[in-house]
Amino acid sequence: MKITWLGHSGFRLETGKEVLLIDPWLAGNPSFPEGQEEAATKGATHILLTHGHGDHASSALGIARQTGAQILCIHELAERWDSEEGVEVMGFGKGGTVEAGEARVTMVNAVHSSSLDSAGLSYAGGEAGFVIRAEGHSIYVSGDTDVMADMGVIADRYKPDVGILCCGGHYTMDIPGAAYAATKFFDFDIVIPCHYGTFPILAQSADPLVEALPGVDVRVMEVMEEMEL
Repeated sequence: MKITWLGHSGFRLETGKEVLLIDPWLAGNPSFPEGQEEAATKGATHILLTHGHGDHASSALGIARQTGAQILCIHELAERWDSEEGVEVMGFGKGGTVEAGEARVTMVNAVHSSSLDSAGLSYAGGEAGFVIRAEGHSIYVSGDTDVMADMGVIADRYKPDVGILCCGGHYTMDIPGAAYAATKFFDFDIVIPCHYGTFPILAQSADPLVEALPGVDVRVMEVMEEMEL
């Protein structure tokens, strides 16, 4: 299994014959290197969206049209795009599990908000996170969220060994919050921080998370860096 950070909250996950893009915000992302779009999206089979905000979902339709990838997202957003945008979309809800090739993707709770920004704010269903199970790993993708008691349920049910955690603050939990979540609820082998450094209002470095989680392998990745699990 290979994970590539696409900047902000975007990731490319290669497992088996599947290429899963998670919140792949490319166009307009100040942390994403110009000219790397093809490398980021090549072979994409599925696009997983945690919510509708532009810094997560605004590139999804273009990538889906270009690659033929199926978008996996909350039911209400799927219904809208299925009828209006002519792309392949599968909607599901929190607690639901869908197949992405040999990977199993479960939608879990998050505490945030969700709207589409393109033509004024419009309803995009609820916000969510994901648990992705493949190749013997259970990967928790927090999406945009604060610390929440539901994390205890997610940890107990799915026992994730890898956590992709937002940590930038202001819009989501900050670095102390992410450290608290990782130690209070989870038993991760690996933590990958995200949703930081993109805007001045966010934390500019995730290095303090390394210091806050001794004994945990915190991977502070570079954009377009590949990591083998």
